[in-house]
Amino acid sequence: MSYTPPENVQEILKNLPTTPGVYLHKNKNGVIIYVGKAINLRNRVRSYFHANVDSIKTQRLRHEITDIEIITVDSELEALLLENTLIKKHQPKYNVRLKDDKRYPYIKVHWNDPFPKVTVTRRMERDGSRYFGPYTSVWAVHQTLDLLRKIFPYLTCDRTITGKDERACLYYDIKLCNGPCIGAVNQQQYRAMIKQLMDFLDGRSDHIITQLEQRMMRAAEMMQFERAAEIRDQLKAVNSVVAKQKVISAAHADQDVIAFAREQGDACVQVFFIRYGKLIGREYFLLDGTEGESDEEVLQDFITQFYDEAAHIPKEVLLPHEVSEAMVIEEWLRQKRSSKVTLQVPRRGQKKELVEMATRNAGDTLGTLRQQWAADRSKHVTAMSELQEALNLPTPPSRIECYDISHTQGAQTVASMVVFVQGAPKKSDYRRFNIHTVTNDDYGAMKEALTRRFARYKEAQAGELHDPNQIGKVRKETAWAILPDLLIVDGGKGQLSMAVDVLRQFGLENEVPLTGLAKQEEELFVPGQSQSIWLPRRSEGLYLVQRVRDEAHRFANEGHRKRRSKVGVASILDGVPGVGPSRRKALLTHFGSLDELRKATEEEIASVPGVPLAVAQAVKAFLA
Repeated sequence: MSYTPPENVQEILKNLPTTPGVYLHKNKNGVIIYVGKAINLRNRVRSYFHANVDSIKTQRLRHEITDIEIITVDSELEALLLENTLIKKHQPKYNVRLKDDKRYPYIKVHWNDPFPKVTVTRRMERDGSRYFGPYTSVWAVHQTLDLLRKIFPYLTCDRTITGKDERACLYYDIKLCNGPCIGAVNQQQYRAMIKQLMDFLDGRSDHIITQLEQRMMRAAEMMQFERAAEIRDQLKAVNSVVAKQKVISAAHADQDVIAFAREQGDACVQVFFIRYGKLIGREYFLLDGTEGESDEEVLQDFITQFYDEAAHIPKEVLLPHEVSEAMVIEEWLRQKRSSKVTLQVPRRGQKKELVEMATRNAGDTLGTLRQQWAADRSKHVTAMSELQEALNLPTPPSRIECYDISHTQGAQTVASMVVFVQGAPKKSDYRRFNIHTVTNDDYGAMKEALTRRFARYKEAQAGELHDPNQIGKVRKETAWAILPDLLIVDGGKGQLSMAVDVLRQFGLENEVPLTGLAKQEEELFVPGQSQSIWLPRRSEGLYLVQRVRDEAHRFANEGHRKRRSKVGVASILDGVPGVGPSRRKALLTHFGSLDELRKATEEEIASVPGVPLAVAQAVKAFLA
């Protein structure tokens, strides 16, 4: 297909260097739509504009390119690392990337603490802690921790552990904490237990079972039968988990097995985690941006993104086929692991069977997910059709916006705007409004929120949010420029009339279909109609309205809690000598919460810009 790039792009193509580096394709708004790497930037970037490009994806991509930025580096490895960083940062729509708006969860063991706790986090930091993951389901992580705590009863409270408390908490009584606070175990014994927990997560369960059996026998010989029974119960719990772990190799292999399946633009990667010869877990990951990409590109992009976030790098990674940059990736993984890592494509034997098993699992998982997606889409289509008919809408409400108000006796009022597209939440378009014009007035709060929302729409229509010098803002504010197919206000007739006034103020009363939802009976009201509308109790339309309403309520309450928390901390700090509005803001910004500020030392508080040591000492003394 013949294609002539814009003049400025042609000029860039003439002056490209032949060195390694990373290139960023941008569209007319300056938004990065693709990030790539190359050993030779000149050859690689020019290839996008050849006359004989076969890839439909590349053809679509190059028609959007209006600018190209390049970053030169010294080596292919540096290009790999920089490309991965930029893809994570910008999430370009044409790149293959992990399909998740947020970070994956990890199990975190706070090993640097004297009495380590075990928590869930979405961010790995270099803080001396041990991390396990990533996992794809927070629910599965918490389920794992619930089981681990029965085997290894670690503490969860925030109290300072001295071993001299008179009484332990309830968790000690129900055997979910081994009571270091009252000296039931000392620091050495507690840390030994946490070390066993980490070994268990690493797949090293054999020696744990042996140790527990020996301790149970010793307790029985000493006629400590209650203690022996406790250890017996621990053994049962350990064995119930170990029984589910399939023994893969007698050679104590440390491997990840990666395979994937693709169908009509969807891609699912399956990873088996083999530690000490046992299959200790498996996770699947979905990918975006795979359409038009080769299997090799999909696999290679997944490997670099996954292991950039992985808590453990195995000695060996088994793959279904070769990747062109295997040597560069192996060098990168070796640096992360601090020892040799091999990417291997097995041709025969047990390793090949493992890859085939992972491939079958990926195919089965993708097939099941596609069936679920199809069922969900069918339900969403039905729901939107039911709402169109019940509310007499011109079209099915593809985009629904819902607004709710949250406050405590009128204080710290927050309004929420949630957005559902094709029956599913679109969280990137959610917005909150801190209400400033009224107090203890839900109608006034709703009026302020809707006025601000549609004022932003008018600004967007006038082009005020499309300043080319504010590229980041253009991306962030596009949600304002789209009118909903249905606007729902939570609160019934009163809020409905308020919303009608706001839409009329902006000349949108005939463009935005509107309904009010009564809080208790879940009946719908529409402008100009005295009778309410009742959706059938088991209809998909009602279920969709309930989901939208509940999400708006949750989002408003969450915003209100955050605002109330900040005000609570601020009001406490107002009583500290030497802390005015500027220092209060600096402290809140730096520490984030009153608990974190309480934990800080005088030196840490004094490290905040604008806070002298004398004020830091006053803050510490006041919060003690």
